[in-house]
Amino acid sequence: MTDGRLRLACIDSDAPPLFLRQEPDGRRRGFEPAAAELVAAELGLELEWVVLPWSEMIPAVQDHRADGVWCGQGVTEERRRQVDFTRPYAIFDESVLVRRGSGVRGPADLVGRRVAAIAGSANMALAETFDGAVVVPFDGGSDDVFGDMLSALRAGEVDAVVDDDVVFVPLGEDPDFEVAFTHPTRNRWAVGVAKDRPELRRTLDEALGAVIADGRLRRVWEEWVPGLDYPFASQERTGVRS
Repeated sequence: MTDGRLRLACIDSDAPPLFLRQEPDGRRRGFEPAAAELVAAELGLELEWVVLPWSEMIPAVQDHRADGVWCGQGVTEERRRQVDFTRPYAIFDESVLVRRGSGVRGPADLVGRRVAAIAGSANMALAETFDGAVVVPFDGGSDDVFGDMLSALRAGEVDAVVDDDVVFVPLGEDPDFEVAFTHPTRNRWAVGVAKDRPELRRTLDEALGAVIADGRLRRVWEEWVPGLDYPFASQERTGVRS
């Protein structure tokens, strides 16, 4: 951030409404880029995306190639050992996506079935609680791991995919897929920052607090994620909106 830029690591993938592929000029659209732009503007910084495979994002933050990971990173104990997190900018439940007509309605229906999730993710931790399911980890080194999982599900190579509920919203009309069930895990997404940069974490945390308090984050949420309840209403200051 010393040169007036806020560098944030994320994958380059189509996962609406969270984010779409990067445009030729480097701009990105979706809930996460819009929320990140609020924070950058609050700090008076230019936002720059550092596009990396999923598995390389935390190492890039640790060696300061990026200032933070802003890319659907659920706060897990394993990740806490590697980076420090800001307050959350989103909270989601986790869902299980299956092929339409599969008959899966709950965890008991997954016995003996192949369940995909990103290796090392909060979604993988949930998948591992489904007794009798065959967990299939997908490599975070892929350029489009979410697309890889959907392709595998469509092709019948796996029987289910676990991810946060928000990423499955655009698939509601897809004739091949349906959401089997949702777990109310309240998975917190936050910005991961290198442990040797505590002042940066505090700076980002304060900026997030400001855009939550005055309603700016709510407006971005309602634009991109209108079908899900906004989780931070209690943190807004009544009558303070910019």
